[in-house]
Amino acid sequence: MADVSFRDPRAPSLGVQTMRLAELYRRTPGDASTWRYRVPVHVLALITTGRARFTVDFETHPCRPGGLLWVRPEQQVGFPPPGVDATLVLFESDFPSGAAVAGAGTTGTYWQPAGEDEEAVVDAVSQLEIDYKRIVHGDDIPLDVLRHNLSALLLRVGRLEPEGGPGQAAADSEILARFRAEIDRGYARTRQVDDYARALGCSVRTLTRASLAATGRTAKQLVDERVALEAKRLLAESDLAVAQIGARLGFSEPTNFGRFFSRIVGASPGQFRIDSQRAAAAAAEARADTPPAKILATALAKAGAARA
Repeated sequence: MADVSFRDPRAPSLGVQTMRLAELYRRTPGDASTWRYRVPVHVLALITTGRARFTVDFETHPCRPGGLLWVRPEQQVGFPPPGVDATLVLFESDFPSGAAVAGAGTTGTYWQPAGEDEEAVVDAVSQLEIDYKRIVHGDDIPLDVLRHNLSALLLRVGRLEPEGGPGQAAADSEILARFRAEIDRGYARTRQVDDYARALGCSVRTLTRASLAATGRTAKQLVDERVALEAKRLLAESDLAVAQIGARLGFSEPTNFGRFFSRIVGASPGQFRIDSQRAAAAAAEARADTPPAKILATALAKAGAARA
């Protein structure tokens, strides 16, 4: 199948883009439930039609109309099958204000707003879609209009309680948000909570208390889970040997990596990879040559390169 680009060639390189999920389905045949891709940009999906099951980093999120899903850069997303529609807003991390991106924290993935909150979110996404299309077609709308509208939407989302039970909102506290960001930068270098506490200028006790209060897990567990997540991503999507993956994640001995992975995930690295390969092989005949998520990533990558 020839490569298909869903980016309008007349569109300027903005760092933000809107499109409909149904449009991807129409232009890319195949079973969308088999598509899985690690996205390099933020993706907001406002569900408009049908009940959907998106997977984000190996966790399934049942979504219904009015729900908002947020996939962050480097997360792995699986799209639902055709019949579901959503308005997608893709944006680079530096497009909205940094405070707006941080406002919704680092842990929330799915929100199901109600009442006035739902109306406000739907209106905000709809306005973004309208303004984006107007810019694409040459209307003289300042880019700051898109930037401010997106920032306002993200700040509004930050006030909502994510689906998943009480305590999720507390996970967006400043110290824990900084801790998670520091883990993302250093998980391959160190798994010691002491190192993160020093980098953040606080005590291990402070990190552990914040982690337990918000997630029910210790600071050490959050670090280990992040390392295991990256290991699962690499096992599922790369041909690197298990020993190479362990070395990349800071393990000096393959046996140590194997024991760590089995303890956290409940399966050996080799078995996890086999299971992932079997699932991919079973879906290969139905999968389209060019997955929508890859098309989205390519479009935004081209836009970023052009803007640079």
